[in-house]
Amino acid sequence: MKVLISADMEGATGVTWSADVEPGTEQWQRCRSMFTSDVNGAIAGLIDGGADEVVVNEAHSSMRNLLLEQLDERASMITGRHKDLTMVEGIQAGDVDGVVFLGYHAGAGAEGVLAHTYLPNSITGVWVDGEPASEGRLNALVAAEYGTPVLLVTGDDRACADALTYAPHARTVAVKDHVSRYAARCRPPARTFADIRAAAHASTALAVRHEPATSAGPYTVEVEVDATQLAGFAGMVPTVERVAERRIRYTAGTAYDTIRCFKAVTTLISNGTEHLYG
Repeated sequence: MKVLISADMEGATGVTWSADVEPGTEQWQRCRSMFTSDVNGAIAGLIDGGADEVVVNEAHSSMRNLLLEQLDERASMITGRHKDLTMVEGIQAGDVDGVVFLGYHAGAGAEGVLAHTYLPNSITGVWVDGEPASEGRLNALVAAEYGTPVLLVTGDDRACADALTYAPHARTVAVKDHVSRYAARCRPPARTFADIRAAAHASTALAVRHEPATSAGPYTVEVEVDATQLAGFAGMVPTVERVAERRIRYTAGTAYDTIRCFKAVTTLISNGTEHLYG
């Protein structure tokens, strides 16, 4: 049994505001240990449940946040940028029996601690075939295309509720409860480690590869931004059309192409912002 852990940071234990996840800040240094503890809880539980191999893919910002020196030695880690499938890099090998979305969060425009989709700001909404799309939904489509089930999702309570819409059979663990975008009622790391370990253990029962969902596409993606020039920048990507002042749309035949085009769109949006006016 081979399991991939896609590890994001906004939904990790103790994280509630931007400095907690911004590389180089004092708070980020402090929160890295709690983030690593969450990952170790998942690794331990997966091994308890019979996993033979656990690969952790760093999925936040610089993708150099987890503390390798504190990582459970039974796992390996993909760290650093850039990667073909960014948050679910490694799943394209075709031999992954299950994936864990750890430290995930609600999508852009939704209620949730540090809610966003790929970019911390600028994007106000993402939809796939008319359904609101968080990072979890986007990555779950890619996982399904490789026949890999989502086993477990951890994050705040809003991220767990979101997971039920795209992975209804997956286990969920809320490490904190949403109070506002920058506040949460948090469980301490000793408790969340135990909760994640127990859920990961139980989730291995779901680690059975499916037939790849190769006929599920095409997918139509719409992205809404908070400034008109950002839609113009995003529209520079071939196949992407501007359908309103602040909204773009594209259609891709596969989930693989969907996520890669989305990465191109968000890169241009990110580079189209200015310091004060966005």
